[in-house]
Amino acid sequence: MTTATPARPRGKQSADSTRGIVLLFVGLMLSMLLASLSQTVLSTALPTVVGELNGVDHMLWVMTAFILASTIMMPVYGKLGDLIGRKGLMLAAISLFVAGSVVGALAADMNWLIVGRVIQGLGGGGLMILSQAIIADVVPARERGKYMGIMGAVFAVSSVAGPLLGGWFTEGIGWRWTFWINVPLGVLALLATIFFLHLPKGTTSRPKIDVAGMITLAVTTTAFILIASWGGKDFQWTSPTILGLIVLTLVAAGAFVIIERRSAEPIIPLHLFRKRNFNLTTAAGLLTGIAMFGAIGYLPTYLQMAFGVDATQAGLLMIPMMAGLLITSVVAGVVVSRTGRYKWMPIVGSLVVALGLFLLSTLRTDTPLWMLCVYIAVLGIGLGTSMQILVLIVQNTFPVREVGTATASNNYFRQIGASLGSAVVGSLFTTRLTSILSERLPATPGTGESPSNSLTPASVAAMPEEIRSIITTAYNEALTPLFLYMVPLALLAFVLLLFVREEPLATSIQRDVPAEALGEGNLTISSTDAPAASPAGDRSLARSGRSG
Repeated sequence: MTTATPARPRGKQSADSTRGIVLLFVGLMLSMLLASLSQTVLSTALPTVVGELNGVDHMLWVMTAFILASTIMMPVYGKLGDLIGRKGLMLAAISLFVAGSVVGALAADMNWLIVGRVIQGLGGGGLMILSQAIIADVVPARERGKYMGIMGAVFAVSSVAGPLLGGWFTEGIGWRWTFWINVPLGVLALLATIFFLHLPKGTTSRPKIDVAGMITLAVTTTAFILIASWGGKDFQWTSPTILGLIVLTLVAAGAFVIIERRSAEPIIPLHLFRKRNFNLTTAAGLLTGIAMFGAIGYLPTYLQMAFGVDATQAGLLMIPMMAGLLITSVVAGVVVSRTGRYKWMPIVGSLVVALGLFLLSTLRTDTPLWMLCVYIAVLGIGLGTSMQILVLIVQNTFPVREVGTATASNNYFRQIGASLGSAVVGSLFTTRLTSILSERLPATPGTGESPSNSLTPASVAAMPEEIRSIITTAYNEALTPLFLYMVPLALLAFVLLLFVREEPLATSIQRDVPAEALGEGNLTISSTDAPAASPAGDRSLARSGRSG
């Protein structure tokens, strides 16, 4: 049965709903900050961490473990949230994340550190997905843009604050505080969820869990991310290990599709792919993820080696991108909420991303730093104009009963794109750099080998000008062409988004649940809560219970 929230006197209802949503939103922001910081805070602390724990050879797994676990769990949280409700899952996700943080903080060796990161990832995947889905539970699509914009700004802040915070902890009270800081933040997020999150329970008390789908998806994701992480770096692309993983990925993916076709409650329902907007925005999100993480993943290293700045300065130089992303993400959300129009934003954003990547491809070692800041600000503006709007389009395509599953599926493929971008660009960058340095650097006396593997920013700064020029030029020539290679990805996203159908944004939330499940304490907004809608919004009210 489709029901809307029972109407109360408008003044009291609006005030109560707004106050409750603001308090809840603060808790959701904390949850997203936990998840996003955990992906960046260790970047500057990692050399010290692996040195203390004697695990340089396991360094890759510190980052990969979290990415892998969180990516696998995204569709799981999305589907279970739609089936059994999101409040209990959010509490479980926060608790898992905090528990993983404690394990990481107390780790005596690399094995326990990696275990802690896995546990963090098991919770972190839920923090990202459930936060976005919960906003869809309590705020109509027409008003959701401004909230989604602020959520996008959280990622902008963490992309710069994470490395700076990690460096500050490492140089001060110790790297273990990159984990301990999550405990008080997690407690605050738990309290906000307990006291401010009131949602209807799931659509069924005895859901059929797609265990086989979860297992095959986990195998597919694990094999794929290992291919992206190991291929060309730890193993040759033609090695038995990589070829075996490719076969495993294809077989597991085929099995997953067969299982999803037969499952009563598939973890990623195949009917999602019958919706044009879902396919187009998911593909554009994947391409944007490749370009974004491929571009920014190695910029701090490039800045240190090619421009001679230290780690802290490299982090500060990323602030223009953060500012561009933060401002445009928030402004775009407000504009969507006021006008109800959204299609043009990710289209323009993709073009701006393409422009930013092209500008970065023109960098030279003598480029003024202010110009570099302008280039990365352009990239941030493009990302802020598109990222969260793509999620909003997906959510507006499906009814509330499927919004978690659809959001999680969209984010899953974006995360796959992020992993692919980081790994492929990293592999190409490393290969090109090693080749250039081997050709141009003189051999080390006594060994006859190039010293390319032992270069650090400090050692390069102390070298004679002639040698330093060779190294900085090599870093520039190895990375900047890769930015140009990613321009077609942004342009392809632009073309795909041209075909998005701009459907009116719903101005109320209607649920396929019994009316008695919606209590007075529930934070939901009916049509009486929403501001006066435009004609397009009025038409969407009649369609807000649609299935797409």
